[in-house]
Amino acid sequence: MSIFTRMSDIINSNINALLDKAEDPEKMVRLIIQEMEEALVEVRSTSARAIADKKELARRQEYLASEAAEWERKAEVAIGRGRDDLAKGAIAERNKAQETSEALGRDLEIIDQSLAKLNEDVGVLQAKIKDAKARRNAIIMRGKTAQTRLGVKRQLNDHNIDDAMQRFENYERKMDDLEGQIEAYDMGQRTLADEIAELEVDDSIDADLAELKARMKGESGPAQVPNESASNDQSANG
Repeated sequence: MSIFTRMSDIINSNINALLDKAEDPEKMVRLIIQEMEEALVEVRSTSARAIADKKELARRQEYLASEAAEWERKAEVAIGRGRDDLAKGAIAERNKAQETSEALGRDLEIIDQSLAKLNEDVGVLQAKIKDAKARRNAIIMRGKTAQTRLGVKRQLNDHNIDDAMQRFENYERKMDDLEGQIEAYDMGQRTLADEIAELEVDDSIDADLAELKARMKGESGPAQVPNESASNDQSANG
């Protein structure tokens, strides 16, 4: 199982409850980063154990190689002394040590492959943690904004808001009806102030009329009357 699959399972199991309860985005982001850091610690611990296993296997392999060489030396001694039976036994022990050493070599190859994969996982995980920390503030802000918008959407879609608005409009309509009744009582009734206001309007109109007449009279000028002395002079000359 990949370390990232394991990390995803851990995060999902620990965060699903928070998501369902719409917890604070800052808490969720902090928890996610914490889980990633814990996963990194786990990967490093696994790598440390693998390195320790590799060193132990390497020591055993070195010991077996030395033991195989020693059994081969003993086989040569037995052959030199004419003891083929002992030489065969020594050769069998040498072969056993060599087979075990070869098996350990295969195990070491597997550990090397695992260490290479773990080292790659550590690098990727470190990069992801660094990126998550760099984007933390933006993610928190987006989460808070999304929660706020979601709350507004829920309120707007809530039937209680519609009912409240309907009651508000009904109350406003009642106010219109009351004002209409008040205005209806005032229809056809003339107050003292109304009558005086009408007199003032009439006086103003009369003043405007007199001013207009005077202006028209001034523009037309007095009528021309014939001069009597001039008429008498004309008659004498005639």
